[in-house]
Amino acid sequence: MNRLALLILAIVITGGLPACAEQMQPPGVFVLGYTNQLSYEPGESVSFHCSSSAETCNLTIERVGAKRERVLEKEGIEVAQHPIPDRASSHGCEWPLSLKVEIPADWRSGYYEATLRVSDQGREDGNREASSSVFFVVRASEPGSTSKILLQLATNTYNAYTNWGGHSLYSYHDRDGLQGHRVSFNRPQFSQFAKWELPFVQWAEKNGFALEYAVNSDLEFRPELLKAYRLVVSVGHDEYWSSPMRDHLEAFIEDGGNVAFFSGNTCCWQVRSEDEGRALTCYKQWYNIDPIYRRGDHKLLSTLWGHHLVGRPENELTGVGFLFGGYHRSHGQFMDGPASYEVHRPEHWIFSGTDLKRGDRFGGEATIVGYECDGCEMEWQDGLPFPTHRDGTPETFTILGTCPARWHPGDSLWYAEFPEDRVGAATLGVYSRGGTVFTCGSTDWAHGLTGQTPLVEQITKNVLERLGQ
Repeated sequence: MNRLALLILAIVITGGLPACAEQMQPPGVFVLGYTNQLSYEPGESVSFHCSSSAETCNLTIERVGAKRERVLEKEGIEVAQHPIPDRASSHGCEWPLSLKVEIPADWRSGYYEATLRVSDQGREDGNREASSSVFFVVRASEPGSTSKILLQLATNTYNAYTNWGGHSLYSYHDRDGLQGHRVSFNRPQFSQFAKWELPFVQWAEKNGFALEYAVNSDLEFRPELLKAYRLVVSVGHDEYWSSPMRDHLEAFIEDGGNVAFFSGNTCCWQVRSEDEGRALTCYKQWYNIDPIYRRGDHKLLSTLWGHHLVGRPENELTGVGFLFGGYHRSHGQFMDGPASYEVHRPEHWIFSGTDLKRGDRFGGEATIVGYECDGCEMEWQDGLPFPTHRDGTPETFTILGTCPARWHPGDSLWYAEFPEDRVGAATLGVYSRGGTVFTCGSTDWAHGLTGQTPLVEQITKNVLERLGQ
């Protein structure tokens, strides 16, 4: 009897779905996997947990940077097909160990991609092949020994958008059309590295900027790493942050450390880590069903950081927030917008070497203002923007560039009070509070580091040189 028939029989006997019903296996030839951690240091072992229609698979591991460097090849790894639990998305697959790989001392800190490949030569329809990839990060064995710049990858966001197993933290691609509120790392992940962080990494390595790597959860569980660095960098879509992540990075800033947010929609949602960092909980706009909602203390409520019940707007960390930002060339907002920043204070050090003047625009060739953007409440005096600071933006924040952005009208429902017709702005700026914090207020800044926009490259160079030494 096949799995579908067994499921129907269980429904008939029990009058409903079995509590531990399995999901259907992928059709045809397949191989899938995940690792037991997101980051490792040399000397530690990466545990691969795999499921496949084949009996053996081959593995290659490459470091992905300015170029792809193959560091390991292994053939004939024994694998087997394992069940996909009904709650794989939220509580993991619990697949057994397939292989352990000890990280040699000479593997440099970086983003590593493991490719799993299988073939099935016995199928009636002929020889067929399949492959999938698994990522992990190698941290520096001695933090700060090769670089004083730490790039922390937005791995919480990767997980939040991964719908493998049926659910993510979004409803638009959910198998049941529902929004999940818990996601596990113990399942195949959809990495967003190539879309945002990779262009930054490739540009940095080609231009002589060494980087050391970590992941979001390292800020939470390994905060001692931070003291080895001068600059922590966030790139792209760094949307989901836990309270300990913020606590530790804000302490780093107060102690004189610097941060560069080449990112947007940054620190928008508060999450809570569970299962020792192997799962994230976030009820988002459905905060009233979060179990801690009725307990009275809402500081850790898993909803928007800027929500009045949490009272800790992301502006206090980044200088800007999504409340006064929104979309640009996305979600139907400013679809014909300039996708560039208007310069307001060209004398500032971030513009050194650019020859930009007040009122000039830059970055539109690469659409560096795009998708999701952060801004601050501002008022204009003599043609220049100044933050009001009513939204949590630090007193020392200086607005250096802006580009119009606006929420989709439906998003206004997430806050107790929010005007549907508010026009905000992607906001480029800097503040100091012990250390210095740069923010670009756009997810797509790194798209300007692919050779099209020398001005974006010069500004990025200015930030890394000034804050990373």
